[in-house]
Amino acid sequence: MSAREEVLGRIRTALGGDRPRVAVPPLPAPRSLGRDELLDLLAERVEDYRATVLRCAPDEIPATVVRGLDSALGTGWDPAGVVVAPGVPAAWRPSGAPEDDGRPAVGLAAFAATLTGVATAIAETGTLVLDGSPLSGRRALSLLPDVLVCVVEAAQVVPDVPDALARLDPLAPLTMVSGPSATSDIELQRVEGVHGPRTLVVVLAG
Repeated sequence: MSAREEVLGRIRTALGGDRPRVAVPPLPAPRSLGRDELLDLLAERVEDYRATVLRCAPDEIPATVVRGLDSALGTGWDPAGVVVAPGVPAAWRPSGAPEDDGRPAVGLAAFAATLTGVATAIAETGTLVLDGSPLSGRRALSLLPDVLVCVVEAAQVVPDVPDALARLDPLAPLTMVSGPSATSDIELQRVEGVHGPRTLVVVLAG
């Protein structure tokens, strides 16, 4: 008898042989959501994580990015303190904001905020997925500055995790962001900003 069989045998003996079998209910059928419902669900779930969601039309992205930075940094912030992922469209970038130049990761901590896009966003879990592409930026870019502003376009939003994984390169350095970085100490006191940005702003366009 193997160790595994011995352990399982002891468990069966402890439980007794006449215990009724427990019926496992089937998983519920996945919900079929329209585009507007997907965006509403994503916004609701992201806000549940204490992040800020700013909805806008696609042509309002630049102004909404600025509004998000105003809310996170206060009015009068310095564009030089906002580092931008290299693939972010020029129209979305605040005037004067520098592009990530590949400096050592520790140097990114000097910036107050980061602006990136996403590879996809998962409505069911409120998760943004960054894949290390030029639009998402390298992983350190989304982890070291204290504020992360992500632009999500409507076509990038999918219902659930399997749909997201089908869009992603499994070999890419994926970063999944569900709200600001948060952890709890031994007394269960919530602490934000320990392992990533303290503030997350999502610009949801569509």
